[in-house]
Amino acid sequence: MNCLLMRESPLIIALNKEKTVYDGFITVMVRKVSHLSSQLHCCWQMKRLLHGYQHIVKQEVALKSQPGCQSFSPPQYYSQLITEIEILGWDKLLFIDAEFRTLKLKAEDTAGHQHAITVKLKSKYPTEAPEFSADLPVPLVITWTSQSTLANVHSQFLLNVEALSEFWSVLDEIDEQTWVLEPEKPTKADSMRRIAIGNNVSIKVQIDPRHPKMLPECCLLGAEHVVTPLRNKLNANMHLWNPDCSVLQNMTDVLEIEFPSPTTHEKSSFSVECGICYSYRLESAIPDQVCNDPRCGQPFHQACLYEWLRGLPTSRQSFNIVFGECPYCSKPITVKMVTGNA
Repeated sequence: MNCLLMRESPLIIALNKEKTVYDGFITVMVRKVSHLSSQLHCCWQMKRLLHGYQHIVKQEVALKSQPGCQSFSPPQYYSQLITEIEILGWDKLLFIDAEFRTLKLKAEDTAGHQHAITVKLKSKYPTEAPEFSADLPVPLVITWTSQSTLANVHSQFLLNVEALSEFWSVLDEIDEQTWVLEPEKPTKADSMRRIAIGNNVSIKVQIDPRHPKMLPECCLLGAEHVVTPLRNKLNANMHLWNPDCSVLQNMTDVLEIEFPSPTTHEKSSFSVECGICYSYRLESAIPDQVCNDPRCGQPFHQACLYEWLRGLPTSRQSFNIVFGECPYCSKPITVKMVTGNA
């Protein structure tokens, strides 16, 4: 391919040795003149290639010039972008859209966790900073200057995920060695785990991404006669927490229990349906309200129990708590008002 033609249109390539058939893209700069009187200004090689097709190019220019149509960047934008990807390594590229505007780059931390960062380039790239997003439990920090490149972005992203490697390792142990009830499909940004302890009894832990081995925020869920002894043990043994041990081992020691695991229990043992809607998952929620009567212990979704009690003439409300009777055993039961309901 002639050097002049390649320099003017770097995104086309010859498909035969005679260089009479090409594939790719050409960039057309549009001036504010009527497309009916527009002229093509290019090198003689391009004019020869477009001979007989100039009217098609003019039609495309007229369509692309209409409001709302996406404009293309100059050739230098694409050539620089391809050069940066080559320097970074094509193996780091997970995705790039047809407009060369949105990219996904992959990275792996020292613990083997796989990560991806989405980069949305602006029309004035690299002068204008791109938009960055990633599945992280903390804000993504990327510094950008007009001299920055994709390789710089990838290096900074690696620093971000490496600082969180221990956090994901802590959650990996919990996910692998316990029955996690929520979230059903955790993402890299999720720092909460609801772990099954027994039938209709669980503990919700919130791991600190920056200090993952410290005592997490804990909330015990279940019937009060079961949860109260566990809560007392948690408060009494909190001083035994050892940051040098794993979070799971610490919780086992502090609560003085053995967590059910995939090797010892079936998950169906903890997936008890709601006593009102007869389903386990209601959108993303699972039953987290339990009748406190030891002879009943029926679980309910918060939203289901709230709507049920609100419809009973014998129920009463004090602030954001509704008091009523269990739909199964008629013993007293309470539920907090569902957010968003009056």
